[in-house]
Amino acid sequence: MATTAFDEHERRRWAGRAAAFDGSFALLCAHPARSLLDAAGVGVGSRLLDVGTGSGTVAALACARGACVVAVDAEPSMVDLARRRLPDAAQVRLAALPRLPFDTGRFDAAVANFVINHVGDPAAAITELRRVVRSAGRIAVTTWPHPPPQAQRLWGEVFAAAGVAPAAPVPTVDPDRNFPRTVQGLAGLLDAAGLADVRCATITWVHRTDPEAWWSGPANGISGPGLVMEAQPPAVLARIRAAYDELTAAYRGADGLLALPTAALLASASVP
Repeated sequence: MATTAFDEHERRRWAGRAAAFDGSFALLCAHPARSLLDAAGVGVGSRLLDVGTGSGTVAALACARGACVVAVDAEPSMVDLARRRLPDAAQVRLAALPRLPFDTGRFDAAVANFVINHVGDPAAAITELRRVVRSAGRIAVTTWPHPPPQAQRLWGEVFAAAGVAPAAPVPTVDPDRNFPRTVQGLAGLLDAAGLADVRCATITWVHRTDPEAWWSGPANGISGPGLVMEAQPPAVLARIRAAYDELTAAYRGADGLLALPTAALLASASVP
């Protein structure tokens, strides 16, 4: 299973950006973590693989439940960050879908929190998760829905208000390898991998965050908005910031934090 142009693009985009992610969007991605572990049936003694661990949020919660955790990420700076955060009992190593360096059936469960949206062959990724989980074990994954929720749409509104053009085209997932970012689409991806008891639902919440943290992610090149931001000269960045301050004002509470409505898809299944 070869990496795709999209995979290579993702590697470049995330290179060295663990600290930027940790200070911006990590809290957003952390929200479904407990539900993800519940869906995977993770408890005391569970042998868990956390794929795309990022800053280690899901792995840390699993360790707190008494699970035996192996956490992997494709980005070396994320691996370094997770190693500093996680207990010594957790194993943290560099590895990436769709090829994982583990024996077939090694784990009781595998989770991937907002990971399959960063791989070039989602079906191959799910198939690999199935391979490393034992029979009757469980797999749980999250991804962002499409159309995007308000928290993510806000950036497009900011750029439009600032008169900034979209980013130049970049590699995308090949249409024949992609899947609809809907409940039905994500459930279908797991079902096509031969998994059983497939369940999928939309999780909604209000993400509360400091305006500077929400700004800092794209300002440091994180995500699609980061592609737009890093291509702009200082004068245009100032215009974007002015539009950002104006449009986010409606979401600011008395404590100064933003309250941004958002959502995610959470799917789980068992290995036959």
